[in-house]
Amino acid sequence: MTKTVPQGAAMLLDFIREAEVGSKGRASYDVIYGHNQGKLTKPLTDMTIAEVIRAQKVWARAHGSSAAGGYQFMRATLTGLLKEIAGLREDQRFDPALQDRLALHLLNRRGFTGFVSGEIGSVEFARRLAMEWASLPVLAEGQGDRQRIRRGQSYYAGDGLNRALVRPEKLEAVLRAVMAASPREDEADRAGEEAALVVPARPRRPVSRSGRFWSWLLTAGGTVVTALKELNLVALDWRVQLAILVTIVGFAVYAIWTMPAVRDALGFKQ
Repeated sequence: MTKTVPQGAAMLLDFIREAEVGSKGRASYDVIYGHNQGKLTKPLTDMTIAEVIRAQKVWARAHGSSAAGGYQFMRATLTGLLKEIAGLREDQRFDPALQDRLALHLLNRRGFTGFVSGEIGSVEFARRLAMEWASLPVLAEGQGDRQRIRRGQSYYAGDGLNRALVRPEKLEAVLRAVMAASPREDEADRAGEEAALVVPARPRRPVSRSGRFWSWLLTAGGTVVTALKELNLVALDWRVQLAILVTIVGFAVYAIWTMPAVRDALGFKQ
């Protein structure tokens, strides 16, 4: 579980992942519907979001569902998240950390912050969770997706595909534990912040491959040569020549020094 996920949310997401795929270890993030991940050409967590979405179209026909990953993201859900979350890119790897953050976004969308702050009761919150994750049961009788459902049934009971995989008493116990582990105001604030997906920074190029580095280096050298040739600096007093050259080189050194790649290479923190 990503360390930045708040404690209460992390507990609930671990529970959801185990309910959805039968385990909550590292391997749970590579599961596809029906545990057919062994038929993939490469592990799910090595794929980009775009690759997953393309593959889901194929295995939805082959296996009956497009559910993918530890939280069994449907193809429609992933394509929707790409439009909904600013900064989420198709070329990002569908690794465990990204799956956790996407699941936290869904958790918040279903009212997690309202639940831990006491604004939403456990019965209503459980119903919302069951609408997102079909393996979870509702805690009270009501209208489901296709029919009237009883306590303990999946919200999608009757569709011929989904059923609740955990008892309602277990979900109630987990929700109580989540509340106990969640300082209401702090947890709600932190979880709300996590709803804005943090996009991993692109890796910085080595200094030797930096266009900015070579541009400034060549500019400094070229400017010195041009100044000597065109401005006839050799005719000036040596102290004036030195001051001009120091100024030119100083600007170039400062520009290069402020480059993140250079500071990283020299071991200085940003």
